[in-house]
Amino acid sequence: MEMKLERAALDLLMPMNLQADAEGLIVHVGPTLEKTRKAGYFHGFRLFELFRFKRPREVLSIEALRQAAGTPLRLYFRDDPQTQLRGEVTAAADGGLLLNLSFGLYVFDAIRHYRLHASDFATTDPTMDMLYLTEAKSAAMAASYELNLRLQAARIAAEEQAYTDTLTGLKNRRALDLVLARHRRQGTAFTLMGIDLDYFKRVNDTMGHAAGDVVLQHVARLMLERTGETDTLVRTGGDEFLIILAGQTDLTALRRRAGEMIAALETPIAVPDGQCQVSASIGLCSTGQFNSWEPAQMLADVDAALYAAKRAGRSQVVAYAPGMEPSGDDPERKAERLNARAAGEGGALSARPSR
Repeated sequence: MEMKLERAALDLLMPMNLQADAEGLIVHVGPTLEKTRKAGYFHGFRLFELFRFKRPREVLSIEALRQAAGTPLRLYFRDDPQTQLRGEVTAAADGGLLLNLSFGLYVFDAIRHYRLHASDFATTDPTMDMLYLTEAKSAAMAASYELNLRLQAARIAAEEQAYTDTLTGLKNRRALDLVLARHRRQGTAFTLMGIDLDYFKRVNDTMGHAAGDVVLQHVARLMLERTGETDTLVRTGGDEFLIILAGQTDLTALRRRAGEMIAALETPIAVPDGQCQVSASIGLCSTGQFNSWEPAQMLADVDAALYAAKRAGRSQVVAYAPGMEPSGDDPERKAERLNARAAGEGGALSARPSR
């Protein structure tokens, strides 16, 4: 029994159908195929004016196309975009041709380019299953990517916290060891600037720990304002700080800079219930002073220079020189370090002996 379908039914079953008369003149295209070009594009044109047939062989005439019935076809639009199509042709009783076309493997590119939707494909088209699988895969990949981003952010935050002094926001001793090891490995020249606050115990004793915390945070901000992006600022404990000045070894220039740092630190600081004032002693030690260096020795040498600055009187700057007495040999210095260690790095320390 022969059944003849109306065009509306044909468009529903084959939304990319194309019908041509016996001379190859296009008389109808399905709604999805019509979306691939501007309105009226197909009207009044012949098949070979708009399409190039490349497989299974070069097809150049209506008769050759009619003979290719039942054979998979490859065809392209002649103008841009030259979307590739797959199809099959069937000859009608009146000599006309019916082509059922699809995008084949290029369906996803076509969906994006022509802004197609599920309603543009037949419900039995396996393209729909592919679309659902692709959307599910994309959703899963997006969720996985978002989760990885959150995990990475959490890991970075945890690492940052592990290397940061919680009170001042500066780096801590663990970060100091890493930076010095990296400079050692890369052969980076630098100068260590050791800073020890003067009169800080008096702030703690007379105004309390809250005032001491404000002072330490104020000092950290001043240091950040006077250093560059390549420098590393460390709170080594209590009221002691260390700055790694990467690429800077001119001790004459750095002495002046240290003096300016001391002058800035001596500016009165607003704290709860009033104002207070501190100063600082600074020791310098540069890799340019040695033929070779090790992190532990550099730290010992800058500490010796800092101790020499303390012995010379408050608000002094001293650069390391061979023969300087290490601070560890001084009983008062030992007591200070023990107190700092016992109190930890969480806030201002009040158990430091008077200077």
